[in-house]
Amino acid sequence: MAPPIAYSLIATDLDGTLLRGDDTLSDRTLDALARVAAAGAQHLVVTGRPAPRVRPLLDDLGSTGLAVCGQGAQLYDAGADRLLWSVTLDQELAETALGKIEAEVGEVYAAVDQDGVDGLTLIEPGYRMPHPTLPAVRVMRRDDLWGEPISKVLLRHPSLSDDELAATARSVVGSLATVTMSGPGTVELQPCGITKATGLALAAEHLGLGPRETIAFGDMPNDIPMFDWAARSVAMANAHPELKAIADEVTLSNEDDGIAVVLERLFTGSLVDSAQ
Repeated sequence: MAPPIAYSLIATDLDGTLLRGDDTLSDRTLDALARVAAAGAQHLVVTGRPAPRVRPLLDDLGSTGLAVCGQGAQLYDAGADRLLWSVTLDQELAETALGKIEAEVGEVYAAVDQDGVDGLTLIEPGYRMPHPTLPAVRVMRRDDLWGEPISKVLLRHPSLSDDELAATARSVVGSLATVTMSGPGTVELQPCGITKATGLALAAEHLGLGPRETIAFGDMPNDIPMFDWAARSVAMANAHPELKAIADEVTLSNEDDGIAVVLERLFTGSLVDSAQ
């Protein structure tokens, strides 16, 4: 008989965590996730990417279950290709927040992720995508960003660091939006009160699980709410110092199969046991 598993829900960020820098999954990581499935545990992607940018990766994983997308603003059902739940960012609140930020730091460059399973990523002049592999549509002016409901706004500043931009944004935005920093060149505004923990808690409830059964992996400050929610948290070696400071454990980097190292330890023998 297989021994009881320590965690039934494995929540992983994507960029800088599960994925390598070229947006691929290593064979070792795929094998480790197979161990998780063989043991009866579930893998849940919890990412800042919107649902349309996650769908191809879920296909690579062979996943037909749930995924938390858009920093927690979307709960996506991969098998049905539909959103079970989504929250949008009010356009007026977004524009007001942008105005307050620019009053402090000068001009910023903005992009938006549209809501929905077919939503586009729109970028205004001057905005540069932090992930060149992700598709985006350039618009002529900022007003063109607001044509459809959006899940979040992405910001870049020509000279401030991400930490500086995020700190200033938090100091002036207040309750207009939640400010997150999810990767190099990625400071974001999302609906107030929405975080990765919001989406993770909702997904776990759908699966009949809770914090005590969950281990979470991440690399950036936007993963802090998820780490606070889960029973155990693991930061990557390449993680932001803020996340490492609160993590229960620091593993190897995403390039060195850091998630696989931990899962192999937790689920040793799962493939053998399931075959008996």
